[in-house]
Parts: sequence; C-alpha cells; structure tokens
Amino acid sequence: MKRTVLTALLAAAFVNLLPGLGVRPAHAALNHDQMIDLLKVVDERQNSNGDWRAQAYLEQKEKDKVDVVYNTEYYRRSADQKFLILFTAPKSSAGQGYLRIDKNLWFYDPSVGKWERRTERERIGGTNSRRSDFDESRLHEEYEPSDEGEEKLGVYTAQKLLLKGKSELDGKPLDLAFPMIRIWIDKETKNVLKRQEYALSGRLLRTSYYPKWKKVFSVSKKADVYYPEEIRFYDEVEKANQTLVLIRGVDTNALPANLFTKAWLESKSR
Repeated sequence: MKRTVLTALLAAAFVNLLPGLGVRPAHAALNHDQMIDLLKVVDERQNSNGDWRAQAYLEQKEKDKVDVVYNTEYYRRSADQKFLILFTAPKSSAGQGYLRIDKNLWFYDPSVGKWERRTERERIGGTNSRRSDFDESRLHEEYEPSDEGEEKLGVYTAQKLLLKGKSELDGKPLDLAFPMIRIWIDKETKNVLKRQEYALSGRLLRTSYYPKWKKVFSVSKKADVYYPEEIRFYDEVEKANQTLVLIRGVDTNALPANLFTKAWLESKSR
C-alpha cells in the first residue's frame, strides 16, 4: 500500500513538472467554423485598411544575376478593392505600373505605350512577389481549411492551417495562383507570420515570412489597421532567388477619386 501511494505521489509530482520542461497540453483542434472565422480576420486585415498610400522598397536577388532594387509608390482603396503600383526606380523601370480594376490586373510600360492584362500568377516587376501579395485576400471564400495544430515560430505561438483551393465559387470556376497553402497565424494578434504555397502536385513553390507588423490609425476608415512592414519571399524552386519587401511612409488619408485610372498612371509616366 505504501509503495502504491508513493508511486502515485511521484507520478503526480512529475506531471506537475511537465510545463516547466516545455511539454504543452494537447492542442484542442479548431472546428470548421472557427477556422473560417480565423481566415476572415486574416482577409479583413488585408482588405479593409481604408484608403492608403505607401512607398514599397523591393530588393530582388536571383541566381547568377546582379541584385536589383526597385522603389515604388503603392496605393490601395479597400472600399472597391483597387490597387495601383507605380515604379519610380531604377531608371529602366521608372514609369511602369500595375493597376487593378474590376478584378483585372493591367500592366503599363511607357516605353511602348501599351497596357497588357496579366494573370493571377503575375510576378510583380519580375520579383518573387505576386499579385496576390498586394491584392485583396479571399482565403475564407476560396479555400477549405484543415487544422494542423499549434507551432512555435521564435517567440510566437502560431495556429497552423492547411488550405486547399476550391474549384469554383458561386458557380464560377476559380483560377487560383496557388491550389494549396499552408499558413501560420499568430494566436495573439491574428497576424500572418508565415505562408507556404504549393503546386497542384504538392510541390512547394514559395515560402513567405512576415516578421514585422505595425498598427496605425486609418484616417479614411476611422479605425486602427495593421500592415506588414517587412515581407521576405523565398523561391523554393530556384533556391537562390528571394525578394525583400519593405513598406514605408504609410499615409491613410482619403485618396482622389481619379487616382485608380489608366489616365492617371499614364500621366505619371510622361
């Protein structure tokens, strides 16, 4: 009897020590509605920042090529999901730009004076950043999530989800840039910390990190909004290729109504 009691006491003492040894209680899996609600928060962070403008600095590294640095002016209006990117440097790219109107992405090159329609998979300026990185986020509508538990990323505890793309939405076929995504979301702030994007075959194509987020008050929205100050994109096919994006000088005042037009972008390119 004494041996049984002693064994029980020792077992209880060992269990009480487990948290201090880094062993965490089992993660309670999220149900479907909870995962969708979490993705809605992620989408909201990108889609509902009101009007804002910023300078976006892009640094592109490619295998066997000289590093290229791009300076851009970046404009967004969440009310009708429009965005515009105007390249200001280097000189060879100055005046080029992207404009999103009515779900179409257009590219303008002043050297030829022509507009070209681009796809969901468009690489912005030839870098590892893509349209989906600047466009509205629709993860909760376009993907079916499954819970992959919690994971530590540095000092953060992240909720990890696997997202599988739907074939259609509202009876219309979907042309997704990535048919499968893994996403790590900070459990405290609900900001995205990491993303991995895959081909239909399951091959990993790109990994993205969001190490710095900033909260600012949006004058146009009259509420606090978040935006990533730094994003790092790593090409998982061409391992040496990577892109650094820095967002600076954010202005959240209302933008002119005529800014998101082809005429406005062409006027800045002359």
